[in-house]
Amino acid sequence: MLKGKNYIWPVIILGALALGVFIGGKLHFNDTPEKLFTTNSKKDKLNRLIDYIDFEYVDEVNTDSIVDVTVNNILDKLDPHSVYIPKEQAKRAAESMKGDFVGVGVSFYMYKDSLTVIRPIKGGPSYKAGVKPGDRILFANGDTLFGKKLASEEIINKLQGARNTPVNLKIFRKGEEGLLDVKIKRAEVPLPSVDAYYMLSDSLGYIKINRFAESTYQEFKIGLNALLEEGMTALTLDLRDNPGGYMGIAEEIIDEFLESRKLIVFTKNKSGAIQKSYATKKGDFEDGHVYVLINEKSASASEIVAGALQDNDKGTIVGRRSFGKGLVQREMGLGDGSSVRLTVSRYYTPTGRSIQRSYENGTKDYYDNFYERYRNGELKNQDSIKVADSLIFKTPKGKIVYGGGGIIPDVFVPINGTYKDESLDVLLKSDFTSFFAFELLDKDRNAYSDYDADSFIDEVVITDQTVEDFINYSRNDRGLNIDLNPYKKAMKKYIKAAIAEQLYGPNIKEQILNQDDHMLKKVIELSNSDSEDVNQEE
Repeated sequence: MLKGKNYIWPVIILGALALGVFIGGKLHFNDTPEKLFTTNSKKDKLNRLIDYIDFEYVDEVNTDSIVDVTVNNILDKLDPHSVYIPKEQAKRAAESMKGDFVGVGVSFYMYKDSLTVIRPIKGGPSYKAGVKPGDRILFANGDTLFGKKLASEEIINKLQGARNTPVNLKIFRKGEEGLLDVKIKRAEVPLPSVDAYYMLSDSLGYIKINRFAESTYQEFKIGLNALLEEGMTALTLDLRDNPGGYMGIAEEIIDEFLESRKLIVFTKNKSGAIQKSYATKKGDFEDGHVYVLINEKSASASEIVAGALQDNDKGTIVGRRSFGKGLVQREMGLGDGSSVRLTVSRYYTPTGRSIQRSYENGTKDYYDNFYERYRNGELKNQDSIKVADSLIFKTPKGKIVYGGGGIIPDVFVPINGTYKDESLDVLLKSDFTSFFAFELLDKDRNAYSDYDADSFIDEVVITDQTVEDFINYSRNDRGLNIDLNPYKKAMKKYIKAAIAEQLYGPNIKEQILNQDDHMLKKVIELSNSDSEDVNQEE
């Protein structure tokens, strides 16, 4: 017994000593006794203020909204890319970056108070169950899905649910007697991040990525392998308007192009710790030439791809100066379903460049500076791009590249048109045109039954009357107060692309939109020139 006690007392003494060291580390001589065991007095202040408002304030106040405002105000003092994601938006944001969601898999909108299928999503449960464009889904498990007061969010909640749970749909389909009973099991529905892949010529392939989600690398590999089988020796990687996403996914794609042990990117955090990422041996396109398309809306992970290839003298960057985001965020939950994406490090291209634009004058100035590019002529003339001599770097082969404010392309292609043209381009690419195309198709779904995708691209012509109908639709049905008459040629292309997407999918849509594309014309020109140079060398 005595021997046992001799072992216990040293343990107690050591425990007390450790506790004393811990308390000593927290102790400040100016602290009051009540703050001695407080882990963070700043957090206490905010918590007390919320409690006072909850229990003492004279009027009823939604303190959740106050907390949201407080969090946003705090983050606004940090940098433009540290953002708060409220609970109601967190699920949708997570699904977008995951690359799929669990549901029945239809693209829809409320047409004359009915849930109307624009198209079933390829690979989703509705597509497999035979749901067709134009179907009106009236009931789901007995719940009504039609009516003026039914919000889209309410419909989505009724259609989405747990994986493998059954949904019994009642569908009205033109030409069919009565309602159709369709039984579906909810499943993962893909949210593609690769919009298109196809051959631009016998040897030049094309892949367009709209964001870097969890599924992007797998989607990219499917496209890359398919194009290699068709004889691709050069690739156009379209990252225009791509806002970024997961850094690790961008690194995997870069690894397909760079030889083993080539530096891809490195990051530096608050403490100065550096983490480097290198290419491996697995690349399937290390010998092929890559043309990367970027513009002023290409950001973050898109810039990591462009910067890594440019700094390693791999391929050619074509287009206009990219957005200029060189910060890395990590998403952290806040315990109530909401989260914060907090900047935790900066990334640098292989030559050591930071391409982050200054945000020292606040978020508003940061984004106003971005739109200043439209006004200062930079998008029309490469000489208008302002660069600092102090931010000059050199690649291994001696090519000069610049840090600060985005990736400057190797080959500059000016914007086609004005700021107003660019705004119209955004409008015509939106669901606005898709809704018109749907209504057009819904009048006669057999109008294009004799066409396959290729013959649709080559033979279908959008008439002047259809354009006039679109202008009237935009003005009378959608309240759009813009003179569209000067843009009839562009409207024909966008209307045709919207119809093609609903008939054949996004790949055909992109092929139509890319017709007469100035950047792609430049790439084809460069590709032909590079091929001639190779032949001469041989």
